Amino acid sequence: MLLDTWVADEMADPDFGDVRLNKRLVTLLAQLTAQPTQSLPQACGTWAATKAAYRFMDSAKVTPQGIRDAHHHAVLERGRRLERTLLLQDTTDLDFTHHPQTKGLGPLGATAAQGLKVHSGLLVSDTGVPLGLLTQSVWARSADDKGKSRDWRKRPIEDKESRKWLVCLDALKRELPPNRRCVVIGDREADLYPLFAAARSENTDLLVRAAYNRRIDAESHTLTAALAAAPVVGTRTLSLRSRDGRPAREAVLEVRFTTVTLVPPAYYKGKYPAVTLCVIEARETSPPLGENALHWRLLTTLAVTDFEGACQCLDWYSHRWMIEQYHRTLKSGCQIEALQLETAVRLQVALALYCLVAWRLLWLTYEARRVPNASCATVLQPQEWQALYCSIHRTPTPPQKPPSLREAVRWIAQLGGFLARKGDGEPGVQTLWRGMQRLHDLAEMWKLLHTSQTYG
Repeated sequence: MLLDTWVADEMADPDFGDVRLNKRLVTLLAQLTAQPTQSLPQACGTWAATKAAYRFMDSAKVTPQGIRDAHHHAVLERGRRLERTLLLQDTTDLDFTHHPQTKGLGPLGATAAQGLKVHSGLLVSDTGVPLGLLTQSVWARSADDKGKSRDWRKRPIEDKESRKWLVCLDALKRELPPNRRCVVIGDREADLYPLFAAARSENTDLLVRAAYNRRIDAESHTLTAALAAAPVVGTRTLSLRSRDGRPAREAVLEVRFTTVTLVPPAYYKGKYPAVTLCVIEARETSPPLGENALHWRLLTTLAVTDFEGACQCLDWYSHRWMIEQYHRTLKSGCQIEALQLETAVRLQVALALYCLVAWRLLWLTYEARRVPNASCATVLQPQEWQALYCSIHRTPTPPQKPPSLREAVRWIAQLGGFLARKGDGEPGVQTLWRGMQRLHDLAEMWKLLHTSQTYG
């Protein structure tokens, strides 16, 4: 990829208080992006470069937030071009149990697993193109906290892990331009009364999948009863992606919506006011044999007044799976859990770097779908697209004109195992990350064999 140009633009203003560290950030990120599936020494290429990477991660001046802050400017700049963006949130575990010597880890769940908890906020366009990582919280649980979940209701939100859902609201208050809107999207874990009651900027809304049959201030008394009384306003066909071995399919959903006023749970009585929200239900009435019916109940601060508005919310929520894909790319594509870096401090710096690599892979996948006819020269160096073309077409002579972005991405995916058959659709990020490594090797060999040619 045009790594020097892209990384320099993306990390235009790092500030570690040391010019050498700023330059090392750009160099290291370019190395990791070129070979996302490789270990750190393999990506760096030499022992000297690897030692420089370790020194960078050990520097007291280098922090994970400092790396993310350098990325934020570019993320927000892409978002400023859009009238509305979506902020997708989710939590994942990084399991380092197989590296027992690593210091600073904590327990994961009820098992003996050790690692880090990661909560990410990925900013995407309202059509589903990832713009970059906007917020991220990383922490290690303390073994002393085990069992405290039994009294979680008695503790304020500030003392719970669930405060992670409110962090993004503060970030959006600080950084979202007042003339741009953002919808914060979360799954059932985000169904938290303090989140609905939290102060938000006027240009920020929530869209959360309901987990509880909450009490409401109405004769129907509960959320379920209120939805049952609401009329079906239309049907919506939603395309479901393949998942867990199940094929992709079309789901026909009955849609209804209503406005409700939630009553604070008893354990929050007197602390939070009642909250008025719209609730949308989408229910599949006739799923295929052997398939579970799709059933979403979405709570939102958006004003939903008609069928089209309800469908818009369903479309936006359907992009939520991208944050799961992002975390999967980070773990399976970038192999973050295979890192052996001795301390959680080093791991968190490496995580901040690989989070940008994972976003770039995800962005390339969807950018090729958004602007398929754009020139691949916007993301690939001449030696890269030329080596790619000649490898795929089994020819020693590349064309004069760069191929399209869609063609190039499909060819990279073919290097990673994508079959490109007529009914295969567009490649996913998994075959892309596999193909990126082979493309790097092909491009390096191409440069050696064409040393007399000038690339620029």
